Amino acid sequence: MTTATVRRTPADKHDDRRRALADSALRTLGELGYARASLREIANNSEFSHGVVHYYFHDKLELIVYCVRQYKATCVHRYDGVVADSTTPEGLVAAFADKLVETIVEEAPMHRLWYDLRSQSMFEADLREAVLGIDQTLEDMIWRVVSTYAELSGRAPAMTPHVAYGVLDGLFQQALLGHLCEQEGVLDGLRTQVRDLMPMVLLPAQSR
Repeated sequence: MTTATVRRTPADKHDDRRRALADSALRTLGELGYARASLREIANNSEFSHGVVHYYFHDKLELIVYCVRQYKATCVHRYDGVVADSTTPEGLVAAFADKLVETIVEEAPMHRLWYDLRSQSMFEADLREAVLGIDQTLEDMIWRVVSTYAELSGRAPAMTPHVAYGVLDGLFQQALLGHLCEQEGVLDGLRTQVRDLMPMVLLPAQSR
């Protein structure tokens, strides 16, 4: 039997429907945030009924965790092309900074939802495992950029993966807030900050 003729199982169809629901819900969640979005509100802003949403997800928490995990599973590969295509440290930094700005412009609601969810995890214990897991994948993503930059520069990193992620994530979050507040020059400012910061994540050449 060929792959094309293999019949899909009920489990496959169930997973497909959950993914479709999550894709639809992300749009509403990105606009309303964690606190304001209920299952009914999510259903009202999608092509699915409240009953269908509730059938596939027990509550709002389960849906939101699923949505953000699905979204971040895609976005953690956002910088793979930057890493693979860069042949000089300067080129990598420029491409990395441009990609950070691009994702703020194109996906601001999704990033806003992520930071909202991470803040809510300080109050919602049921969110913490998912948030910590997602945070680790993002740290790993940033470290691939930093470690490649170090290799291209012929130097060793001066920071641990955790510290490098914390610093760059802080700059990204500040730029996202400025963009949402329509502050002028904030995205160009992010590019400049990244270019200025990246040499500081490396040890001096003679210390290697």
